[in-house]
Amino acid sequence: MKHLTIGFDAKRAVQNLTGIGNYSRLVLDVLTSRCPDNRYLLFAPHAVRNPRLDPLLERRGVEVRTPDTSFGRMATHLWRTRGLTGQLRRSGIDLYHGLSNELPAGIGRSGIPSVVTIHDLIFRRVPESYHAADRRICDWKFRRAAEAATRIIAISRRTAADIEELYGIDPSKIDIVYQGCAPAFHKSVGKSDIDRVRAAYGLPERYIAAVGTVEMRKNQQLAVRALERLPKSVKLVIVGRRSGYASELDRVIASSGAGDRVIFLTGVDFADLPALYAGAAVASYTSRYEGFGIPVIEAIASGTPVIAATGSCLEEAGGPGAVYVDPDDPAAYAEAAMRIMDDCALRDRMVAEGREHIRAFSADNFAEGLVSSYARTLGITF
Repeated sequence: MKHLTIGFDAKRAVQNLTGIGNYSRLVLDVLTSRCPDNRYLLFAPHAVRNPRLDPLLERRGVEVRTPDTSFGRMATHLWRTRGLTGQLRRSGIDLYHGLSNELPAGIGRSGIPSVVTIHDLIFRRVPESYHAADRRICDWKFRRAAEAATRIIAISRRTAADIEELYGIDPSKIDIVYQGCAPAFHKSVGKSDIDRVRAAYGLPERYIAAVGTVEMRKNQQLAVRALERLPKSVKLVIVGRRSGYASELDRVIASSGAGDRVIFLTGVDFADLPALYAGAAVASYTSRYEGFGIPVIEAIASGTPVIAATGSCLEEAGGPGAVYVDPDDPAAYAEAAMRIMDDCALRDRMVAEGREHIRAFSADNFAEGLVSSYARTLGITF
């Protein structure tokens, strides 16, 4: 890549610790590692300390830019949507990448080549999981960004198909760039690390790990309902922030009599997740709809087979490293869990074949996909 000044929507890279924040930092990590001569300007409403971003800010050419006008500093929410395009011009940006489904107003007319990553259109596919006002706002922002962008990055074939179908976007404008997971999940996890994490969080000897926000769409209740069909020694460890849906899940747990077999963990250190996955008998990710499903890849990379749900893109993420069940079939879930736990040869084969499958989501492939999309955006060859 020739030397460029690339601007990023870095609000979530700076402020968030999960989800799109992780994606944003992974983009910066692979680009700064492989293309260190570029300048990377991270535009964010506020410059706050983030232990996961700080190491990237030590790299050459990386800096955070906050609003450069008094109006922008007073109204950061308006700056991000209305005032940022002017600041991009003043900053001499060659290319702008909206990392979180959005682009600032006016960028399509500004002459600044732009890329937007659209992670999913779940609010269109599972509308009951969102408030009506939130659906309308997301739909307006995402559609406008898809239409204004020079090119679109979709994180999966499923998301690319949704963008084409629901927004009428020409598929030739869409690049599918798989993102992968953080390098820590690909490192070998020793027994001492597993034992340390088990002790730190009070984990049982035999457990199913379900990592993800506790919300309706994530469908953790499928695993809860399957527990009565599994040996009492098997417990369910749900790792993630509790939303309003958590109280409904609590009722499901109480009515199923599984209260002593479900453990909720919040605030788990990101560095402990590989060992938490590696110590599990099975990982569970039975979301009704996803743009991709990074926890599936994290579990497989950590050496743990997955039970995932059919119906969206999870087969695309997990390949042979997971067993796929209907999101409303606890009997099928329990059967899959028992097969994985009882058949060591099956487990070993799933892990080996799953790890081979997720090589497609390596950091090198991710970087190559980003650079190729940027080249198409700029109409040049690197």
